[in-house]
Amino acid sequence: MKRYFLPALFCLLTLSLTQVQAQNIPSPKDHFGFNIGDDYQLATYTQTEAYFKKLAASDRTKLVDIGMTEEGRHQYMIIVSSPENLKKLDRYKEISTKMARAEGLTEEQAKAMAAEGKAVVWIDGGLHATETVGTMQLIETAWQLVSRKDPETLRILDNVVILLTHANPDGQELVSSWYMREPKPEKRLLENVPRLYQKYAGHDNNRDFFIMNMKESQNIGRQLFIEWLPQVMYNHHQRGPAGSVLAGPPYRDPFNYVFEPLMITGIDALGAAMINRLNAENKPGFTRLGGSVFSTWYNGGLRTTTHFHNMIGLLTEIIGNPTPEDVPLVPNRLIPNGNTPFPVTPRKWYFRQSIDYSVSLNYATLDYAARHSDQLLYNIYRMGKNAIEHGSSDYWTLSPKRIDAINQNYQADLRKTPPTSGTATTPDQYGLLPRGGGIPVKYYDAVLKDPALRDPRGYIITTDQPDFPTAVKFLNALIKTGIQVQEATAEFTVAGKKYPAGSYVVKTDQAFRPHVLDMFEPQDHPNDFQYPGGPPVRPYDAAGWTLAYQMGVKVDRILDGFDGPFRKLPYGELQMPKGKMETGTVAGYTLSAQTNNAFIAVNDLLKSGVDVYRLPTGTAGKLAAGAFYVPGSAKAKTLLDKSAKELGLEITGVGKKPMGALVKVSPARIALWDAYGGSMPSGWVRWLMEQYRFPMQVIYSQDIDAGDLRKKFDVIVFVSRAIPAVGASGSGGGEGGFSNREPKAEELPAEYRPWLGKITADKSIPQLKKFLEAGGNVVTIGSSTNLAYHLGLPVKNALVDMNSAGIERPLSNEKYYIPGSILRIDLDSTQQATWGLSCQTDVYFDASPVFKIAPDAVAKGIVKPLAWFSTAKPLRSGWAWGQAYLQDGVAAFMAPVGSGKLYAFGPEITFRAQAQGTFKLLFNQLYSTSLP
Repeated sequence: MKRYFLPALFCLLTLSLTQVQAQNIPSPKDHFGFNIGDDYQLATYTQTEAYFKKLAASDRTKLVDIGMTEEGRHQYMIIVSSPENLKKLDRYKEISTKMARAEGLTEEQAKAMAAEGKAVVWIDGGLHATETVGTMQLIETAWQLVSRKDPETLRILDNVVILLTHANPDGQELVSSWYMREPKPEKRLLENVPRLYQKYAGHDNNRDFFIMNMKESQNIGRQLFIEWLPQVMYNHHQRGPAGSVLAGPPYRDPFNYVFEPLMITGIDALGAAMINRLNAENKPGFTRLGGSVFSTWYNGGLRTTTHFHNMIGLLTEIIGNPTPEDVPLVPNRLIPNGNTPFPVTPRKWYFRQSIDYSVSLNYATLDYAARHSDQLLYNIYRMGKNAIEHGSSDYWTLSPKRIDAINQNYQADLRKTPPTSGTATTPDQYGLLPRGGGIPVKYYDAVLKDPALRDPRGYIITTDQPDFPTAVKFLNALIKTGIQVQEATAEFTVAGKKYPAGSYVVKTDQAFRPHVLDMFEPQDHPNDFQYPGGPPVRPYDAAGWTLAYQMGVKVDRILDGFDGPFRKLPYGELQMPKGKMETGTVAGYTLSAQTNNAFIAVNDLLKSGVDVYRLPTGTAGKLAAGAFYVPGSAKAKTLLDKSAKELGLEITGVGKKPMGALVKVSPARIALWDAYGGSMPSGWVRWLMEQYRFPMQVIYSQDIDAGDLRKKFDVIVFVSRAIPAVGASGSGGGEGGFSNREPKAEELPAEYRPWLGKITADKSIPQLKKFLEAGGNVVTIGSSTNLAYHLGLPVKNALVDMNSAGIERPLSNEKYYIPGSILRIDLDSTQQATWGLSCQTDVYFDASPVFKIAPDAVAKGIVKPLAWFSTAKPLRSGWAWGQAYLQDGVAAFMAPVGSGKLYAFGPEITFRAQAQGTFKLLFNQLYSTSLP
C-alpha cells in the first residue's frame, strides 16, 4: 500500500499547488501597478510579456509562442477555454480546420462535427501600436476571462476556444516607452513617435496579409490560415468617426463580389450582437454601415483577408487615449438613424471607458459564439462546400462590368428596334420588356451564360517563364494563406498545350476559392459616386491589387475542368525554386536580368570583389538586354553555385566572353530618404534593399541640406511624399505619430534631433541640383517626381484641362479619378533603366503623376521617356474613371542634369513590397556602371 500512497499524495499535493497558483494569478493592478485603463498609464511589451507568462499558470490558458518579430521579440497567443476543452484542444483544432476546408465531408459528418466541436474565435490587439486601446483591452480581456466565475464567462469557456493574439509586440514597446518617458503624467502624449511602430511597414502592417512579407504577418497568418482557421476573428483598431465612440459591423458597400453570402450575413449577425449589447448596457456611440468609411472590398488587411477565407472578420475602430480627451460636437451625428441608432453626446472621454466598451464588444462576440457554436462551425463548412461546388462546375461571378454588358446589349437593341406603333418614349413600347418589369432574360443569358466569360476552373504556372523564382514567391504567398497548391510530377497536356514537370497548378474547387480568384483575377470596382455627376466615394484602401499582376507572374487560365499527374502539396508547405548551373571549364557565366533574384546574386558577387558586367544587347536568341555576365573564376563559381541552389537561378556557362560592349557594374553608394516619424514607403524600400542585399544608408533632410552629397553618395532614392510640389512649404513628414505637427528639437531626446526637417525648395533642392550636376543620380517615385518641376525640366502635368479663362487646371475628380489600381504601361525595354522588363508591364497606380514632354525635348535627348500609356483603356484591375485621359501620357522618364541623371517613376514601382514585377525599375538604377 505504501508504494501507491506516496505517488498519490505527491499528485494530490501537485494538483492542490496548481489550483492555488491558478487562484493567485495577479490582477493587472498587482502586476503593472495600475489598472488597465487608468489615465496616463500604458504597459510596455516587456511588462505585458511577463504578465502573459503569469496568466499561463491558469488552468484556463495555454500560452503559445507563434514566432519572432522583425526586431527579435517573441510574439504570443494565449489560448483560453475551459480546463476540459484545453485537454482536448487538438481535437477541436482538427474539427475547426476540417470544417473550414470542407474537403470530403458529407452533410451528416459536417453536422456531427459541428455538434461535437467548439467555436474558435480570434481576438487580437495592438496591430497599430499608437492605437493603444487595442493592446490594453487584450490584457484586460485575458484577465477577465481567466479570473471571472459568472455564468456567462463559464458558458463562454465551455463552448468557445478563444485565441487572444498580440499583433505587434515591437510597436507596443516603442509606443508605450515613448509615452511613459515623461515623468509628469499630465504631460504624457502619444504624438511624434520618432519612427515606424513596425520596423519596416508602420501602419502598412495591416496591408501585408495576402503576401505576408513581414515576420509578424507570417506568424499571425500561420495561426489563422494553416493552424486554426477560426470561424470568427475580431481585429481591434482606432479611431471612430468624429462625434461617435466607435465604428463597427456591418460595413458600407461595396463588398467584394467573390464572397460567399453567408460571410456577409454572418458579419451582420455578429454586428447586431455587438451593438445590442452596448445598447443594453447604455453605452452609446456605435456607428455602422454608411456611418463610417469602412467596407469589405479590400483584401490584404488582417481582418479583410479572413473574409476571403469564409471567416466572419470583425473590425471596430474606437476612440480612446491614456490622456483624457473630448467627444467633439458633430451636429449631424446627433440625430438617431440606421447608421447610429444611439448617438453619443459631447462629453469628456476617459481611457477606461474605451477599455470597458472593448471588453463588452469582446463578450458580445464570445457570447454569440457560445450560443451558436454549432451554427458557426456548420456555416463555415457550408461556405467552403459552396466554393468547392462553384469551382467544380461552370460558374459566372456577378460584377459591374457584367451588368454593364447586359445593359449595353439591351440599349443597343433598343436603338436598332423600331417602335411597334407611333413614337416610342419608353423601352416597353419597343415590345422588349417582359410582363412585370425587368428586361428579357436573353440579355442575361448572352453574358452570364457565355462560355468565354466563365470563372476559371484553375490556373497553371509553368516553369518556363521569365522570372520563375518570383512566380514561386507568388505561390508561397498563396500557400501562407492556406491555399491548396499542386505540383506536376510529370509532363502533362491541358487544352492542347503541353506543360513541363514541375509546373504548379492552383484549382478553384477549394474552400478558399474567393481568395484564389482575388489573387489571380482583376478586381472590378463599381463606379461609386456620391450622386450622379458628383464626386467619387473614395475606396477605404486600394480598388485593385491583383497579386499575380503586381508580381508579373505569367498564368494560364483554364476554363474547363482538367486533371493530370498532380501532387497536392501539404497545407503550409513553402516551395523553393529549383535552379541549375552549368559546370565544366567555361570562360564565364550569364544570368538573366529578368529574374529579380539575379540582383541578389550580383550583390553577393560584388561584395566579394568579383567582377560583374551587363550585356546591353543580351545574347542572341537567349537572354534579353541587360543580362549579367560574370568572368569565370573559382570564387565566382562557388558563389554562383550557391546562388543557383538557394535562389532558384538558371546560370549558364559560356565558352568565351560575349561579343560587343560590356557595361561594368560596381556597387553604388546608395542613400534612401526618410523622415522623423518614419515614412512607410521608405520603410518598404529599406526592407527591399535588405532582402536584395543592396548596401544603403538612410538619410534625412538635414543630411541633404548640409550639402557635399556627391562626396558621400552615388544614388539618392526618394519615395512618394518626400519632394513637395512647387510652391508648397515643404514635404516629407513621417507617419509614426498622431500629429502632423513636427516637434521642436528641444522636445526630443538628442538622438532623434538629426531626423527633423523637411525637403524644402530654398535649402534642399539646390543641394540636390548640385549633386546631380556633379554626376550623382536621383531616383524619384510617385509624388516625389515633383523634383522635375523644381529643376525646371521641360515636362508638364498631362492630367489637366483648360478652364474658361484659358488657364490649365488639374482635372476634377468628376472627370478623372484613379485610386489604387493596376494599369498597364508600355516600355522601351532596351534602355538601361528598363533592362529586364518586357515591352509591356503592369504597374500599381494611385493617383500617380503622368507627364507630357515637349517633342523637341525628346528629340534633343533632354528628356528620355521610359514608359507611357499607349491606349485609352490601360486599366487591368480596380477602378479608373476617365482613364482615356491617360493615353499618350508618359509614366516614367530619365533626364540628364549636368553629369548626373534624374529618374522619374510616376507609378508606385515598389508599392508595399508587393509590386515585384516593377522592382527592376529601381534595381537597375542602384549600380555605378561604366564601359570597361
